[in-house]
Amino acid sequence: MNRRASQKPLTKLARGRECQIRVPLYCCDDNTTVVPCHVRLAGISGAGYISDAIFVAHGCHRCHAVVDGQQDSEYTFEQRRLMLLEGMVRTQAILLREGKIHV
Repeated sequence: MNRRASQKPLTKLARGRECQIRVPLYCCDDNTTVVPCHVRLAGISGAGYISDAIFVAHGCHRCHAVVDGQQDSEYTFEQRRLMLLEGMVRTQAILLREGKIHV
């Protein structure tokens, strides 16, 4: 099984979920637009290589656009990165409680 196919079960878990990134003034809290937002970090991702499915935050389309820098906002790079990482932790906590991931 290729890498992307092995991640599909975890990425599908974002469907219908609440946004965990929660960017103030931007979050639309619309669970129909929630997708897995991948954390980009040296050593776990790079050009043409997304991070493993465990390193995602469930995010609505508006929050995703802000933390990816596609949406102009008043937030600095560091603030956007922190919001994404906090969203990842909230997402992992939910998946742990549900038994979808194990430590």
